[in-house]
Amino acid sequence: MADKRTQKPRRGGPAQPGEPRPKTNRPKGGSGGGKPRDGKFRDDRARADKPAHTDAAKRHTDKRARNDRKPADRQASDRKADTQPQAPLRPLTKRQGPLPQQIVPLILETGNEDGYQLLDMGLNEAGQGEKLEQYGSLRIVRPEAQALWGRGLPDSEWAKADAVFTGDTDEDGIGRWAFPRMPLGETWPMKLLGVDFHGRLTSFRHVGVFPEQIAHWRWMADRITEASRPLKVLNLFGYTGVASLVAAHAGAEVTHVDASKKAIGWARENQALARLEDKPIRWICEDAMKFIAREERRGNSYDIILTDPPKFGRGPNGEVWQLFEHLPLMLDICRELLSDKPVGLVLTAYSIRASFYATHELMRETMRGAGGRVESGELIIRESGKPEADECRALSTSLYSRWLPQ
Repeated sequence: MADKRTQKPRRGGPAQPGEPRPKTNRPKGGSGGGKPRDGKFRDDRARADKPAHTDAAKRHTDKRARNDRKPADRQASDRKADTQPQAPLRPLTKRQGPLPQQIVPLILETGNEDGYQLLDMGLNEAGQGEKLEQYGSLRIVRPEAQALWGRGLPDSEWAKADAVFTGDTDEDGIGRWAFPRMPLGETWPMKLLGVDFHGRLTSFRHVGVFPEQIAHWRWMADRITEASRPLKVLNLFGYTGVASLVAAHAGAEVTHVDASKKAIGWARENQALARLEDKPIRWICEDAMKFIAREERRGNSYDIILTDPPKFGRGPNGEVWQLFEHLPLMLDICRELLSDKPVGLVLTAYSIRASFYATHELMRETMRGAGGRVESGELIIRESGKPEADECRALSTSLYSRWLPQ
């Protein structure tokens, strides 16, 4: 899986929300920001586009990368020296009752969307995998390690790219953007599922959105629209806020949590661009685990909970997030936060060395005795730039598990 939530110190690049912006980005300056996931500025699922516990403020400056997300082994060894085991916020709950029903594997696919297309993938002349994508008005080329085959479109189509990510080809590597046609500004307008927001070229190859998540967003928007009552949505590790805006646009009351002040700033900019300032959205810059623990003590509840945690990250006060260490308790607390009439609990995981069965069985154990069913599998993006449907290949981006009450 690509890793989108890698966070590393920022080296140059364009201004972030709240900072002065240059009118144009030149190739020599690169582009900055990582995915804060939120706590991430991630890419390719290391969601760099997907930070709440991620070191958005300190290590990223780029979602949740949560994705085209990084070399985990090297980073893990570097982190051991400065991370100490933390006492859990509370013990795990001992669940009773039968496990939920299950549907596995279930592949959720994003294809030709109004606002996004994966046009082609394949090896370049140097034998390196790349992908050609259309984000709104911009055609973008980024590295893609899973593209192990030849390109399907002629070079003339790739030559039409407006921005090409160059430099470090590691999934978590810092690089810069080259502009073959003309210098471009840091941001440009995007629109998905009827919501306007800013795309942004970051130094971790992410652009502020993970299009594979559209499958979850469309499901969520449909449930909100169909509901006979106002629904409350909690978006943990919310990054640049696109999911939160989709939920609010559909009519939900939203709480958005991310550990990165820069990601929250970007999300607020997106809210203004989408003309949704009057919608009920709470923007919370805080460590995700601390936030949900406090919500549990207060007895607050939500109908839909979206969680998109990074593999590793830090909260605003240095709190450490380790996916395999903290995920069980995070889901356990999220179950307690579900309302009496829940609609769903969704987990996505980028760049981890595990099968979707790992998150699937964890979700089933978490929801033991609650009935319903757990669906798990992979999120994929299907090429849509080929004249023949059979020629359109698929790109796996992340694992997911979600619990539904029925």
